[in-house]
Amino acid sequence: MKQLSIYILLIISALFSTNLLAQDNKPTQTIRGAVIDRESGAPLSYVSVGLLDLPQVGTTTDDEGKFIINKVPVGRYDLQATFMGYEPAVFREIMLTSAKEVYLEIQLHENVRELDEVVVRPHINKEEALNKMALSGARMLSVEEASRFAGGMDDPARLVSSFAGVSPGVGNNGISVHGNAPNLLQWRLEDVEIPNPNHFADVAALGGGVLSSLSSNVLGNSDFYTSAFPAEYNNAVSGVFDMKLRNGNSQKFQHALQAGILGLDAASEGPLGKKHNASYIFNYRYSTTGLMNKVSPAGDLEQVMDYQDLNFKLNFPTKKAGVFSVWGTALIDKIKPETESPEAWEYIRRQRFADETDVGRRRIEPPLLLRQ
Repeated sequence: MKQLSIYILLIISALFSTNLLAQDNKPTQTIRGAVIDRESGAPLSYVSVGLLDLPQVGTTTDDEGKFIINKVPVGRYDLQATFMGYEPAVFREIMLTSAKEVYLEIQLHENVRELDEVVVRPHINKEEALNKMALSGARMLSVEEASRFAGGMDDPARLVSSFAGVSPGVGNNGISVHGNAPNLLQWRLEDVEIPNPNHFADVAALGGGVLSSLSSNVLGNSDFYTSAFPAEYNNAVSGVFDMKLRNGNSQKFQHALQAGILGLDAASEGPLGKKHNASYIFNYRYSTTGLMNKVSPAGDLEQVMDYQDLNFKLNFPTKKAGVFSVWGTALIDKIKPETESPEAWEYIRRQRFADETDVGRRRIEPPLLLRQ
């Protein structure tokens, strides 16, 4: 009886081992194929191909759009191909046998969706100054604003007329901040304090002029301070106008010629060396009235405002030593006042008689000077 039990256990063990060996030796097969675009027939690369029944089994297509999945146990499977911008393709109940591998040609249809219109608008906080140390009382002014401002004459100094606490002049660009005289305003260019950069300065208003000598072709965004100056502005009383010169185009040459009421402008900018992104920019302006006086047949006209200005900036960025800039501004003003020759003056002697009670005598008034 004991020997019979041993025989039965040996037979059961042999059958179980045979079943496990049969499972380990289950036949497998290969799935190959290609993925193409349905409309054009062009092969699609990097398409994900996998079995839904076996998520761990999958691959991607190569540069020619081909794929291959090896050692897949025989049976029925669902295969899916997915690619960004295309609708997923699913093949159901693919019969995989040990006799023959499966070859699939998968066509993906492009997923076209019409999106709503997207408008991108820049958000510029004009209350935030370029100087990060300015906490209050500062406002950023752009060159684009100066070109659109009614009566601005492309002069950034005339833009501040609408600011609270600022009283501008009518016929000049003198700026009075909080009741202070215009000559107490500090002018700065590229973080350097400069004299009044206006044509015919101190002629109409002390601390102002007729128009700025800094052309909008070379000016960049600037800061205007009315109060609470940062510590670097140590010589300011009423306000600060901190102006910047923009850098020239470091990749392409650009030239401009502009004629207007204010003058004839010639501007140019471009690279000094594309390898190091160095650039230059300059602008020269000659007054229209002065130019017309030069070519006028009448010759030298009276009361003509003749002015010229030149602004330039050279920018040299370096990899290790920082950025070096060379800039400058210059202006010339000339006006011929209206004068008369003393020979054209006339004297008329005027007499008046005065009667007095005590002494009767004739009194002669001094000569009266008249002009023609």
